[in-house]
Amino acid sequence: MLQADPRVVGVKAGGSQLSGTMDEFSDLDLIVGVRPEHYEGVMRDRKTIAASLGPLLSAFTGEHVGEPRLLICLYGPELLHVDLKFVSLVEGEELREDPVPAPDEQWIEDRFWTWVHYGATKIGRGELFEAVDFLAFLRFVVLGPLALRRAGARPTGVRKIETLIPEFAHELEETIARYDAADCARALRECVRLYRSLRGDVAKNGAEEAAEGYLEEIARQLT
Repeated sequence: MLQADPRVVGVKAGGSQLSGTMDEFSDLDLIVGVRPEHYEGVMRDRKTIAASLGPLLSAFTGEHVGEPRLLICLYGPELLHVDLKFVSLVEGEELREDPVPAPDEQWIEDRFWTWVHYGATKIGRGELFEAVDFLAFLRFVVLGPLALRRAGARPTGVRKIETLIPEFAHELEETIARYDAADCARALRECVRLYRSLRGDVAKNGAEEAAEGYLEEIARQLT
């Protein structure tokens, strides 16, 4: 057990348990504070520690989500997803969940129209699986975070967007495309429309008009 491990300073719940939004589908997020002098040893022993907490079915580290400190665990037979994040912490220091950074609107603007051109090239070439994935990328990186922040929620991609801002989620449905070039072009146009409704006061450049013109040309060729 974590409490019995002298290398552990403390444990704190995060995620939906901390925010009070936990339900039957939620995973369990635990932040584990470890004494700095024992941190490397604990990181080596993470899977053994996780296995001591219950019937562990699977465990792997979180590099794919940019968080190598994370151990993602599945317990069973009654399935429970548990994320264990191990942080180096001196005794008395507060355990806290890392804040989700607010989307940088200028960073997005500087990239968005080049992204639109890229998506349009995929549609024009007929690489529709890539086009469909690209639309999901725009929802996760641009549209969802901007809309959630505007609503005063954590800008975590499109997570819980259906319950937090259902009106916007309904609009976001229009950015989902079938495996069809013309429909992908339509959905990308919707991404452009929604982005314009969400962006704030940013410095613009000539890429906007050029990229939108290219998208419109691709769309005309498909009709």
